[in-house]
Amino acid sequence: MNTSTLAIKQSTIILVNASMDVFNIKIGFGENELTLTILPAEEGQYKIIYYGGILGAIRLEADNESWEKVPDDELEAGDLPFYQHDLSADRLDIILDERTVRRIGEEINTR
Repeated sequence: MNTSTLAIKQSTIILVNASMDVFNIKIGFGENELTLTILPAEEGQYKIIYYGGILGAIRLEADNESWEKVPDDELEAGDLPFYQHDLSADRLDIILDERTVRRIGEEINTR
């Protein structure tokens, strides 16, 4: 495993290429704060991981100033499952709306 990095987040093991640094961000969500794992992917995309599943991905728009959600049909999960929304679970149910995408993008820009 000398060319790979092992990242552990909420009991999920993610194996990634060493050239891609996985990092965590915190964003405000209502009155709460969420920790999300960000996995840089190909073509300037950033996969958003929440509770061990891929919530979605974002990328810079063509103007290189604003962020957009990658359409689900363009997103490949790879080795990770897609996040399953569960309103009965003991966690916040987050969606990647425009405002959330913008906040995540702002946090990525600080890296």
